[in-house]
Amino acid sequence: MTPQNIDLSKLTPLHNTLTNKKKIIHIISEKYSPLSSQCQSELSNNSKILGIKKGEVLVKEGQYSDKAYFIVQGCSRAYYLKNGKDISDWFAFENDFISSINSFFRNIQSPHFIEVLENSTLLEISRDSIIELSDKYHDFERLSKTIVTNTMLRLQERIVSMQFQSAEQKYKDILSTHPNITQRIPLTHIASYIGITLETLSRIRGLKS
Repeated sequence: MTPQNIDLSKLTPLHNTLTNKKKIIHIISEKYSPLSSQCQSELSNNSKILGIKKGEVLVKEGQYSDKAYFIVQGCSRAYYLKNGKDISDWFAFENDFISSINSFFRNIQSPHFIEVLENSTLLEISRDSIIELSDKYHDFERLSKTIVTNTMLRLQERIVSMQFQSAEQKYKDILSTHPNITQRIPLTHIASYIGITLETLSRIRGLKS
């Protein structure tokens, strides 16, 4: 399925508050790294807002992807298919960026899928636009580095968690970061993300109830 441009007339009040592109870019500037007004203006001209329905796939395994997405509202996940088994590898929520990192940076086929888990509003930016803006504006270059650094730190934390933490601790940590995650993401995806079976996750949840 191909993402379509958002229909502003059908947005909820929360969407109406956030889908003004200038406001979205201002949020990015505040959350990650300050951008000059001129840089924000050019970023606005070189990005677009997408309205994506729950269940749509932004990137497929084997596809070349040169887009990065900022999640204004909604959530998404990256996942692999191995021997027919669905394995979640990454979750992204409001104010997060998501992309097929390998494909985006190395211009190779994506090894995984990116799926939208809720009706979502995204800001899409192409790799060419990011390179152009980084070359032109030092503040955008800093923004890009900050986003990449944050992603690397999250990946490092995930590796440490998978290697050294118990199943219960991994579940506790994900709840501390996203307390309502079980209302937004199916338990099967959460279980595969932390590397346990659904039965084990159900037992852990039962102990906490």
